[in-house]
Formats: sequence, structure tokens, C-alpha cells
Amino acid sequence: MGVLLDALAVIPARYGSTRFPGKPLACQTGKPMIQHVVERANRAKHIGRVLVATDDRRIYDAVLNFADAPGARAVPVMTGEHDNGTSRIAQAVIEHGGDLGDEAIIVNIQGDEPQICPDVIDGLVEGLARDGDCPMATLGSEFMADEDPADVNIVKLVVDQRGRAIYFSRSVIPHNRDGDSEVVLLKHPGCYAYRKGFLLEYVKLNATPLERAEKLEQLRAIEHGYRIAVIQMHVAHTGIDTPEQYAKFVAQVKNGA
Repeated sequence: MGVLLDALAVIPARYGSTRFPGKPLACQTGKPMIQHVVERANRAKHIGRVLVATDDRRIYDAVLNFADAPGARAVPVMTGEHDNGTSRIAQAVIEHGGDLGDEAIIVNIQGDEPQICPDVIDGLVEGLARDGDCPMATLGSEFMADEDPADVNIVKLVVDQRGRAIYFSRSVIPHNRDGDSEVVLLKHPGCYAYRKGFLLEYVKLNATPLERAEKLEQLRAIEHGYRIAVIQMHVAHTGIDTPEQYAKFVAQVKNGA
């Protein structure tokens, strides 16, 4: 897409984590993990501003400390308690996105993805800008060779003939009953883009049965009848959920990967 879009990136970052408490501030690379994420977001050509929405003063202060570093510009936003990252993002947008119209694009970049590719962020923004019938968009990717589709921690999705999401699940979908289907299994990397007006309406929607069953909040949009555009790209990065995954990331950084 030749037109330079000007999207707002919001990175939700919680201190509390069952498997890896304080992970946004893990600093064995010489930078806190949240700074790696901010730097990746700033490298995307369609991102005009970056906010970090957090519930913890330590993360807020860390963002202030690196915000003037080259390529690391970001504004920290203290938020209240929220049930999910989307409502945390909405609060940040309400407080710092008043200059944006309802059609402005807001990108949700997870705070535990320090290896997210800037081209992937740009592809997501461009995909939502192209599809005027969808109020939000997300990513779909083929599985990497070392990823197990049966892993419940890797979300799967299926799309229709127009590239819109039909369903997301922790189970393997679709089920290839006869073993000869040409359908390619897709994983859901978990990055989202929303039109601002829809984002602020979405967080007012009631939670839904499928959302509660799968513990996947994007199902709320589908169950309420909203379309989700799926941008299919090659996405190799994964989020960091455990100290072991972080140790692997640290080794890759130190090896220059």
C-alpha cells in the first residue's frame, strides 16, 4: 500500500504473571523486555505513536527511563484494574487518543513479543485499511516446523473464502477426518488492529459463552456478529510466557540473532 498510514500502537504490559512474574522488566539483554517491544513497534512504518498501558508503577517508570533512547519513543499510561488487555488499551486510547477519529487504526501489540517483526505490524495495519467491511483485523500464519498444532497454548483459527475469521480455538481446527484435505492449519499469533470507534464499543459488549469456554476474548466479537479480517503472513515469532523462553531469547540476542 503506497499511502503512509498513521496508526497508534498500544502495548498492554502487566507486572503480574503466573508463569513469569515481572517479565516486562526482565533485563538480561541490557534492556527491559518491554523496551525491545517498543523498539520493534517504532520500526514499523505505519506506526505514528506508541503507548504502553500498564497497571504497575515499575513498568511505567521503566518506560519513562528509556523513552528518549533512539528508536524507543513511547508514552507510558497508568491504567486501573482490567479483566483483559483490550479494555486496558481502550482506557489508554480514551486518555491519549482524543485527537483520533473513529476510523483511526489502533494496533494491539502484546508486551511479551520482543521479536515481533515490524513488517508484520505494517501488514496488519494495511490489511485492515483495505477491508472497509471489517472493524478489526488479526493475523493468521502457517505453523513453524517446531510447533505442535495440538499445543493448547497455540491458538488456531479457520477463515472463510473472503479471509474473515470463522472461529478461534485451542483445539486443532479444522479436523481433517479423512486425512486428505488440502486445508492448511493456521495459528493465531495474537496481534490485533481495530478501528478506534469499534474498539471503544467492543469493550462495552458482554462477555460470551464461547469466549469464556476457550478463554479467547476475540470470540466475543464473532459471537456478537462482528467480522474479523485475517491477514495471512509468515509469522515466526512467539510470545514469551516462561523464564525458559526468555532465556532462549536472551541467548539469541547475545548471539546477534
